[in-house]
Amino acid sequence: MSFNLKAKFNLWMFVSFFLGAILLFGTKNVSDVVANEKGPDLDQLKLFADVISIVQRDYVETVSTKKLVEGAVKGMLTTLDPHSAFLTSDYYKELQVETTGEFGGLGIEITVKDGLLIVVAPIEGSPAERSGIKPGDAIIKIEGKFTKNLSLLDAVRQMRGQKGEPISISVLRKGAADLIDVTIIRDVIKVKSVKSRYLENGFGYLRLSQFQENSGNEVKLALDKIKKKASNGELSGLILDLRNNPGGLLTQAIQVSDLFLQEGVIVYTDGRVEDQKKKFFAHARGTEVDYPLVVLVNEGSASASEIVAGALKDHGRALIIGSRTFGKGSVQTVLPLYSGAALRLTTALYYTKSGRSIQATGIEPDIEVKEEEKKELPALDGERVRESDLPGAIENPSGRKIDKNKNPKKGMVATELPVAKDIETMDLTEFLTSDYVLKRALEILKTYNIFKNKEPVTLQSQGAI
Repeated sequence: MSFNLKAKFNLWMFVSFFLGAILLFGTKNVSDVVANEKGPDLDQLKLFADVISIVQRDYVETVSTKKLVEGAVKGMLTTLDPHSAFLTSDYYKELQVETTGEFGGLGIEITVKDGLLIVVAPIEGSPAERSGIKPGDAIIKIEGKFTKNLSLLDAVRQMRGQKGEPISISVLRKGAADLIDVTIIRDVIKVKSVKSRYLENGFGYLRLSQFQENSGNEVKLALDKIKKKASNGELSGLILDLRNNPGGLLTQAIQVSDLFLQEGVIVYTDGRVEDQKKKFFAHARGTEVDYPLVVLVNEGSASASEIVAGALKDHGRALIIGSRTFGKGSVQTVLPLYSGAALRLTTALYYTKSGRSIQATGIEPDIEVKEEEKKELPALDGERVRESDLPGAIENPSGRKIDKNKNPKKGMVATELPVAKDIETMDLTEFLTSDYVLKRALEILKTYNIFKNKEPVTLQSQGAI
């Protein structure tokens, strides 16, 4: 229902009075106050006041107003979409810590689907990855207690901890007869977001695992380091690996994209509020030479990594290889509250240069990865959770939907990344053979005339992608 300005003001004044009355006098008489007001929205506030009054009067134990109001706010936000949430002061502090690239815990990116905690991707080199946690795993128990319907923030709090403290979790994995019990030793998660190495004949490899405060500068330094090993000091081509990159800071995604683009829109956002309508542009200064570029993505590539892949794809700057990305194309704004808590609220959607929304559909690769199913590489495609699978996920504004029958689940694989090793010192042959997709990407990079064919291609024969 729409309101004129006066009605909005009156409603806001009433809500302020209503909440103030709760704080000052409790809920005993608030429902009586609401009963004297009229209007459909005020009826809903009366319902809220009635429920609080009944709970405080009849519940088996005394419950504080603070607990009830915070619980109501949490519930309110979870009905909106998977990413909006109420952050207590402690949670808000944890969120601020995460973007610095160092925190104590397991090193794992999780989401919630059907009340279950699902692993999107372990952070490379983390205790979780070293313990064998894989994308698609469902965390059924934490310290022996079932996690069903545990909120995402509560799960994060339980798994965070001091360095050296063990934690036991039980995961459900497709193909396993029983739950898999894993004990993980917590550590200080120092996320090195950029790894790189020189390959051969002027070709380089750069792995970006997360977008942190200084990722853009780290990428630039890594590129300079690779160039120094080339015979002429220039790159013949680059593989940018964004697989299992869960995202991070928008500013750094823009900075990384800008390194490879001369001009034009990198990404823009659009929301109901005017200050959420923003465009971000590339600049010629500092742009890399226009060498061939291949970007690797998979179902674990989300948010900021999708922005980079989408920008490079729309500008025709890179060939995208892998599988359709996660599809998180929404913008969350953190709004601090007077109490020290905060709201994380979805306020806009991301759009690529062509006007295509990333939300729920992700970025489609130019070349989809397919290979014969191998025992050591369990088929996970279709089992991994994407944005469109999450309850309450915002639909793509253009109405685009993914045909989940387009790519059969059988035969699609999630390649094991050699991320636990020091890729800079690995033998080149070992490095390439340990990662099937990387090896084939290098072969394609060497025959880059395929880049001119921008129609999606699927190569299904044994030993090809």
